[in-house]
Amino acid sequence: MAELQTTGTGAQTADAVPAHHEDPHHGRRWLILAVIGLAQLMIVLDATIVNIALPDAQKALGFSNGDRQWIVTAYSLAFGSLLLLFGRVSDVIGRRSMFLIGLVGFAAASALGGAAPNFEVLVIARALQGVAGAMLAPAALSLLSTTFTEAKERATAFAVFGGIAGSGAAIGMLLGGVLTEYLNWRFTLYVNVAIAVIAIAGAATLIPRQARSADRPSLDIPGTVLISTGLFGIVYGFANAESHPWSAPGTWGFLLGGVLLVAAFTWWQTRAEHPLLPLRVVLERNRGGSFLAMFLTGIGMFGVFLFLNYYLQENLRYSPVMTGVAFMPMVAALMITATISTTQLYPRIGAKILVFVGMLLAGGGMVWLTGIDLTSSYAANILGPLIVVGVGMGMIFAPAMNAATSGVEAHDAGVASATVNTAQQIGGSIGTALLNSLAASAATHYLVGKNASNQLVLAAAEVHSYTVAYWWAAGIFGAGAIICGLILKAGKPDPADPDAAPAIHA
Repeated sequence: MAELQTTGTGAQTADAVPAHHEDPHHGRRWLILAVIGLAQLMIVLDATIVNIALPDAQKALGFSNGDRQWIVTAYSLAFGSLLLLFGRVSDVIGRRSMFLIGLVGFAAASALGGAAPNFEVLVIARALQGVAGAMLAPAALSLLSTTFTEAKERATAFAVFGGIAGSGAAIGMLLGGVLTEYLNWRFTLYVNVAIAVIAIAGAATLIPRQARSADRPSLDIPGTVLISTGLFGIVYGFANAESHPWSAPGTWGFLLGGVLLVAAFTWWQTRAEHPLLPLRVVLERNRGGSFLAMFLTGIGMFGVFLFLNYYLQENLRYSPVMTGVAFMPMVAALMITATISTTQLYPRIGAKILVFVGMLLAGGGMVWLTGIDLTSSYAANILGPLIVVGVGMGMIFAPAMNAATSGVEAHDAGVASATVNTAQQIGGSIGTALLNSLAASAATHYLVGKNASNQLVLAAAEVHSYTVAYWWAAGIFGAGAIICGLILKAGKPDPADPDAAPAIHA
């Protein structure tokens, strides 16, 4: 095994870009980080930026309330089901090439959506955005992990990236509110064109071309079909649960089929000559625990964004812009904590303690939010919990992303990065549907025996449903703290250089 690894490394050294201290492009690494961060911001804010614009888009294009969910679902379906495929494709054709293709695709799809004359074109454009996002997300994270290989610089880069990943949804709501209120709903899509053009120019100029490596992986076609259709089934099943009962065949049928296909994919990966997701990437404890942390955080965090958005706008009568502004303290807390956690704490203590404490804080913030009622105020009842949740998220996102991509061999960097994004995306889809369903059920039970035509009673039922969702989100974070705390390894992380610390082959 050692002989094989030495040979592979030698081939790579001969053909690929030299190590970072010899690389003439290394001086541009911080500008490359800015380009990667810009692309990541575009991906994560697009999950929420359109949501606030939906009422205006619905009036302009005349589609029904039942159709409205497809504007959101089309993006998440394409994005979630294709991430692993494009993560491996980026390993095959090169991360720089995939990054540029994704940026061009995202710009084109956003321009189409902004100019959409009807509902059907808008849905197609959102699905194409999801496809482009699935190309971009793993390429961006793997470029980050291969550009920054020195431990301290890598920590700073991941702090920035993790902060963007964790706060992008809140930034999307603020930007969506501003664009919708002062310009037009179409600009929530057009803004991506401007961002993408800047990122394309930066990527083409700054990111060095990736030399062809002798150990490039081959594409696993059966595995690709199994995991793409399986993830599609899971995402579609949970998306369908938002508007249909769990007992509907369109809900449980897709969920069951998706789970079975993912199980078949796992079985196939143990037998495939060139597996799409080599099990060595997942079975290493720190990476596996980090993937799980991103998945559980994806579920729990929607308790903040989804229901607090409803509460601020429907109960406290905040405008879309003010709703976005209300989330900014959480964003600031997240960014500051992500920077401190990844640059100062992660190199000393590793991801285990940070993720454990971060999940406990996020869960504690959720418990604090259960105290809201119809007379609550932002300063007294919401600001504090938001800051606590932001601190918790900052302790989870950046260290988990760093640990999830640390020590991965160069030819697995794309698929490891895709797995991080897939875990968060699938978690978010599950969280949206699950917490929505639990909240709706809680509201129904609250109204039993009460006057459902009274507006005050209806408002109280809404707030009760939010608090139930917060309790569940707190429970998910609590369980995550225990599970991830047991899986993640204690102590300092392994060397961050992916070539210096190759993953152990299963």
